[in-house]
Parts: sequence; structure tokens; C-alpha cells
Amino acid sequence: MLIALCIVIYSFAFANCAKDAPKANGAITVTATIFSFYDFTRAIAGGKANLAMLLPPGAESHSFEPTPRDIIAFQNSDVFIYNGGKSDAWVDRILDSMDKRNMKVIRLMDTVDVVEEEIVEGMEDGEAEEALESLGVEVGAEYDEHIWTSPQNAVWIVRAITDALCEKDRANAGFYQQNAASYIVKLNELDAAFQAVVNDAKRKTIVFGDRFPFRYFADAYGLSYFAAFPGCSTETEPSAATVAFLIDKIKAEKIPVVFHIELSNERMANAIAAETGAKKRPLHAVHNISKRDFDRGATYLELMTRNVDALREALQ
Repeated sequence: MLIALCIVIYSFAFANCAKDAPKANGAITVTATIFSFYDFTRAIAGGKANLAMLLPPGAESHSFEPTPRDIIAFQNSDVFIYNGGKSDAWVDRILDSMDKRNMKVIRLMDTVDVVEEEIVEGMEDGEAEEALESLGVEVGAEYDEHIWTSPQNAVWIVRAITDALCEKDRANAGFYQQNAASYIVKLNELDAAFQAVVNDAKRKTIVFGDRFPFRYFADAYGLSYFAAFPGCSTETEPSAATVAFLIDKIKAEKIPVVFHIELSNERMANAIAAETGAKKRPLHAVHNISKRDFDRGATYLELMTRNVDALREALQ
């Protein structure tokens, strides 16, 4: 309701000034919702676009709601890049209220093959959905949103972003295409590094004392996993049964590492590590980053390269 009210008020109040606002340096304006898409675009644009990220560094993406200023920002975008999953359903509502004739909108879940979220053994499912189903209410499929965690998917995402930039800024199309080609080489090298770790590994199972936003990553490299919650769960406190299951799994299979994701409170991973002796390690989903990392210029490639070493330790 708040979002809808903001759309009405600010669309009318700022429509004209948004359309007439000058473009800094004559460059196109590109807005991306989350960090991974922002960073892909930054690598492709190479400074020739005015680039903004809607999700503030350090913020929780699954509960994010745009401010009036955010709405104005992407009203004035030449290119708007978003994921298209349940977490940013608000984007579609706002876009439906806007004049998009001069805007290129990219829904990146349309650029790859998506899979449904799955509930693996020991994982807690959403109680609200179970209650609805018990009442005979049909609950539609929920697709895993974390498409960028697979470097193979990232290649398709980069290509889609490049096509959009080229369409809106033909004068710099060759520059964008050259940058994209160089970046895709690096993504392919990253993919090969992960595959080499898996090929040399003694085990193929990872454990998360946290949410699990790595379904596409696990599928890409043939990994099995156990975790407390699916990737888009809003739950943070697991049941005692869930924690006990993960502890037992680590002990039974002598798994050396329990993972947590970025910006997590880490309490569950701490408890599991203390009980099992497993090492606690981060595996960065690159959904968002801390303000400190953002200010120092951290990148998708840097954070995912750290994941190569973390995965090697977990699979030894």
C-alpha cells in the first residue's frame, strides 16, 4: 500500500522534472537493483554510463522497499535492470504505473533457465505456504532467484546487459562489446576454477548453517547440499530439530566446513561449528555487500574468487 501511494504522489509531482533532468556528462543513466547486476554493468560500461544501485550497501534485499527518491531515480533511467523474482515484485507494480517508452527494462530471470526452489532433507519449509495448501489454496511455483551465483549464468546475464547498453547508446556499442568480451573470458576462467576444485574434491556435499542461495551454483558443479532454509526464506531462527540435523550430518560425513552467507548474523553457523569442530567459513552469494566493501570497490569476480578457496577447503 505504501509503495502504491508513493507511486501516485511522486509520479505526478516529479514526472516533468524527471523527464527534463539533464544527463550527467551526456551519458546514459543505468539503474540496477542489486549489487551483482550493478557490478556486471560497471564492468561493461567502463565509466561511460551514469550507474546507480537501488539496494543500499549492507541492506537486506528480501525486505527492501523503495523510497520516493528511489522511484524517481529509476523513472529517469535509460536502462533499468532487475531480477524479476518474488523479492522484487514491487518493481513490476511500479513499472506498470510508469511511461516506459524511452526506457529499456531488463528482467534478468528471463535470460537464463530458471529452476524452482527446492526443500532438501532437514530444511525448514515455509509454514505459511503449508497452511494455505492445507486449506486447498493453490500456491504457485516459486523459482529460485539467485541466478547470478553460477558463473555460467553470469555469462548470459552479461550478454543481456551488453545488448541493452548497446541499444540505448549506439555510439559506444563497440566499447561495451569489447569490455563484455573481456569480462566473459574472466567469468569462464572463474567457472573453470570452480570446476577444477570439484573435479579434485574427495566429497561433493556442502553444509550451510544459514539460508541457501546457491541452487544454480550447486547444479552447475554437481554438488549436493544441506541447509537450514531455502535461499529466499525470511526466517533467521531455525528449529532445534534443524540445527540437530545439520550437526549430525556434519559429524556423520566428517564435513570440515559449515558455511554462512554474507551479512548473516552467523549465530547458527557459530553454534554448529562449536558443536562439531567444523570451521566456519563465508560463501559469498554477491547479492549485496557491506558499505565498507562497496566503498573500496569490491567486485563480483573478487568475491567469487574467494569462494573458490572456501569451496576447496569444504570439499577436501
